[in-house]
Amino acid sequence: MFDTMTFTKVVGGVCGSLLVFLLGKWAAETMYHGGGGHGDDHAAAYVIETGGGDEPPEPVEEVDFATLMAEADAGKGERVFGKCKACHKLDGSNAVGPYLNGVVGRDIGAVDGFGYSGNLEQVGDAWTPENLNAFLENPRNAAPGTTMSFNGLSSAVDRANVIAYLQGTDS
Repeated sequence: MFDTMTFTKVVGGVCGSLLVFLLGKWAAETMYHGGGGHGDDHAAAYVIETGGGDEPPEPVEEVDFATLMAEADAGKGERVFGKCKACHKLDGSNAVGPYLNGVVGRDIGAVDGFGYSGNLEQVGDAWTPENLNAFLENPRNAAPGTTMSFNGLSSAVDRANVIAYLQGTDS
């Protein structure tokens, strides 16, 4: 069944197919690329003018955190806290993360029965609104080595709203 002639036909068929595909590739490149190349000497088909490029970008106005806290809305903070509910509870019981009711003003790492990770002492001594703001902005930078997988809240307004909401959950 499998003799020399069959083997020769199979090898010839594979080589012939490869040759057809290579010739097809060469023909397609010749037709569609027309020799323009993509070297240093190519020019753009058109240029979009965007205005003056020498002007510095407008500075971002930074709002004082105390001002944000004074204007914070606990109702909006409750909606933002929905991102935290997967790991934290407000009923005094620990979950994946420690409970957060009464967290504002509490000593850092003070929840009994919870095994903290990371360098929380770098954040400070207590969970003041300022320390919470720094931690919630980027937990991994504030406390390197933390196992908290949350990336943080990029909006300072959202952070202030959540902190205002947590201030109202004192136990």
